[in-house]
Amino acid sequence: MIDEKLLNYFESFLTDNRKQLFKNVLENRTRHFTVVLEDIFQSHNASAVVRTCDIFGVQDVHAIENKYNNKVSRHVAKGSQKWLNQYRYRNDGDNTKTCLDGLKREGYQIVATTPHNDSCLLQDFDVSKKTAFVFGVEAEGVSDYVIENADGFLKIPMVGFTESLNISVAAAIILQDVTTKLRNSESNWKLSKEEKEVLYFDWVKKTIKNVDKIEAHYQQNLK
Repeated sequence: MIDEKLLNYFESFLTDNRKQLFKNVLENRTRHFTVVLEDIFQSHNASAVVRTCDIFGVQDVHAIENKYNNKVSRHVAKGSQKWLNQYRYRNDGDNTKTCLDGLKREGYQIVATTPHNDSCLLQDFDVSKKTAFVFGVEAEGVSDYVIENADGFLKIPMVGFTESLNISVAAAIILQDVTTKLRNSESNWKLSKEEKEVLYFDWVKKTIKNVDKIEAHYQQNLK
């Protein structure tokens, strides 16, 4: 539940343009699609995918860390990490299972991105279903567990000698394509009113310097 009075107080520290920008971006945010990064080794790749998610309005990113820590470079991400919800799975060897099981419970179909399965090409992908796109570690791709437990596969058509794309490039191509189709579809892809309110409040707080001190001062004045 958002404290409306506190929100109004925080908003007094923002320009009207900033507040309107937040609202405009929220209108294009979605949780219809989400991205899963499985054991990404290179931080610049993970960071570039995070940046791509922000650009194309995908709000949530899930990072599985069985072998490698998922690190986001501020230099590469360009601050985009501030505006996304990022979830990390790094407690034990079943991190991939934990992540996928949770997403399935939330109604997502698990789609493994791979150049080695022709069952669905990007141009034929059905955007009407809630989907978690899984991108695997550089060179090796998604794990055997993902392959065995995926609900489907997605391939970017390629006609050159090279059989695979850099993960960040693949993510950009896929997300640009599917989000464009989604916004032109009749699917209910937008965030709920409550989700927008929660994110807006969070973004407002992240914009204000020394926000904890400001909030403490506000609470003190209420006494």
